[in-house]
Amino acid sequence: MSEGSRYIYRVSWSDEDGGFVATVAELPGLRFVAQSSVDAMAGIYAMAAERVSALKAEGADVPVPFEDRHYSGHFMVRVPPELHRRLALEAAEQGVSLNRLVQSRLG
Repeated sequence: MSEGSRYIYRVSWSDEDGGFVATVAELPGLRFVAQSSVDAMAGIYAMAAERVSALKAEGADVPVPFEDRHYSGHFMVRVPPELHRRLALEAAEQGVSLNRLVQSRLG
């Protein structure tokens, strides 16, 4: 199994490109355009394998698949004071914590 086989790949249609555009989340600069979604996926998969090989040859860090990364469940988001006030008020009116309200909005 190649290192890039566990990466997150996406294929979507692009009117601008006139074809299917494939990307890989762990390698944000890569994209491959093709006339079929199958060809786009095959193309990006090959490009990702080449990029991973090149990174290894250069002695550079190879991106870790998102699935293997550790997530603490905590992240800080800065919002304008007015939005913070509105969310705190809404949470109080609903009888839930601000954290619970924001979780429900994100989920």
